[in-house]
Amino acid sequence: MSDRQHKWIDEMKCVLETLNQGVIINDHRSRVVFANRLFLKMIGMTSEELVGRPVAELYPPEDVPALLKHIQRREAEGQGQYEFFVPRVGGEKLPVLITSRQIKDPDGNVFAVVTATDITEQKRAENALREANVQLEQRHREIEEDLLLAARVQQSLAPSGLTWGKVLVETFYQPVRTIGGDFGLVAPRGDNLSLMVCDVSGHGIGSALVANRIYTETMSQIERGIGLGAMMKHLNSFVKGNLGSSVFYFTMVAARLNYEDRSLEFAGAGHPPAMIVQPGQTPRLLESRSAVLGLLDDAVDTEAPMQVPVHPGDRVVIYTDGFTESFNKHSDMLGVEGFGEIVREASKLPLPEMKRQILAQIEAWRNGPAADDMSLVLIEVP
Repeated sequence: MSDRQHKWIDEMKCVLETLNQGVIINDHRSRVVFANRLFLKMIGMTSEELVGRPVAELYPPEDVPALLKHIQRREAEGQGQYEFFVPRVGGEKLPVLITSRQIKDPDGNVFAVVTATDITEQKRAENALREANVQLEQRHREIEEDLLLAARVQQSLAPSGLTWGKVLVETFYQPVRTIGGDFGLVAPRGDNLSLMVCDVSGHGIGSALVANRIYTETMSQIERGIGLGAMMKHLNSFVKGNLGSSVFYFTMVAARLNYEDRSLEFAGAGHPPAMIVQPGQTPRLLESRSAVLGLLDDAVDTEAPMQVPVHPGDRVVIYTDGFTESFNKHSDMLGVEGFGEIVREASKLPLPEMKRQILAQIEAWRNGPAADDMSLVLIEVP
């Protein structure tokens, strides 16, 4: 190296030693001609051990091809920036961000000024984040598997269509999420056929758990032959006493058909009105007499149940508000009146086709996917 080059490098040292980055200067043959104190600390060598050595000689053989590619790119472009490592004495690899630039000394000789910024903490944080993401993905898969199992369990509780004597029953259930807070049941018992739809507030896991617990308690009441009014009082007290929370409440309609005496016992609590319709006629509405359940001690009216006569050809329609609270593209809600018109038109069809027509008309009215859980039970009295 000439005296002019020594003098030029000495002048560079004054600046490079003040930087908070490791810095080396390489000549045109990629030999180290200078290293500041911070770089020497990074690599774990003295200036005497480092200066004069080719850069590639410092690296393990398996990493030299990658290093040479970076050097070639810098020589072609005049500069470069990339993540690599500084090989420390003892074999440790110190992760660094490399920034390199080619410059010329006063005689026109080409040198490379290479800075190395320690990114150990950044890499540690990235690795920790990567491990956390792996754990989150695993947990997400576990939750998805649990939800799918929960959905299968809840779907198994959804009512199924059946024929009870000459009475036909059609059902539909669709949660807005994987699992939901609606449920319905159709339970033959002796001379009676018990029917119910229930709507627990909210959506998702919490609502589904509450709904499943109410379902189990309701089936217990039906098996014991408890009247609908007494059953609603029990369910109200049960939820307030065991699941009491301002977050969850529920509405429901329950009906019990006695085919022999052609009567329908009916009770509703804060729920959209049930409907009884003869084919092509305007439906009769059966309004709830009780308030929503799970919040107030006296929610169930003392005269909650009513006896309603039924006639051959009557269709009984009970449903949750996922049907009536459907909105079109103009943000108009279908409502009970609009749903009643759909029911009237569909009632001209056989019961299975009536259900399909109702669902098709709701989908045609609605703008986009369903925003609420939907349960539907249809009964035809022969």
